[in-house]
Amino acid sequence: MKFSKSIIVVAILSLTFFACKKKNENQTVLDNEIIQKYLKDNSLVADTTRGIYYIISDTGTVNHPTATSIVSVYYKGYLTDGTTFDQSIPGLPREFPLQGVIKGWQIGVPLIGKGGKIKLLIPSALGYGASKTGAIPANSVLIFDIELSTFR
Repeated sequence: MKFSKSIIVVAILSLTFFACKKKNENQTVLDNEIIQKYLKDNSLVADTTRGIYYIISDTGTVNHPTATSIVSVYYKGYLTDGTTFDQSIPGLPREFPLQGVIKGWQIGVPLIGKGGKIKLLIPSALGYGASKTGAIPANSVLIFDIELSTFR
């Protein structure tokens, strides 16, 4: 009897794991389709070598922040439909430790130096995932226009 219960528990856990994995894979495919459509609709080309899509319009200085840097940035965050969910105040950069922000920023911001400008298109898995966060719906592709003011 105990053997049968153990098999049932293992089977249920296995099915749950594979169902979740399949759902995540489906979301990744959907995110990539949304990003590709956005790029095409806006005549943009992006590099995808790091799991995010990005367009560097200005590389900035030679020195770049690292994963442990504290960065000051001007930014605007919006959804693919153009809805702005967050932005810095014009003329007043916001300061963040890179370790404390979403994975997409941790990957993208170190690609530019001081004065650099980048557009990040971040799949939901590298943003807030399946969680609704403030005005950001669950499973949202995020777009950020970022200018790196300073870092330390």
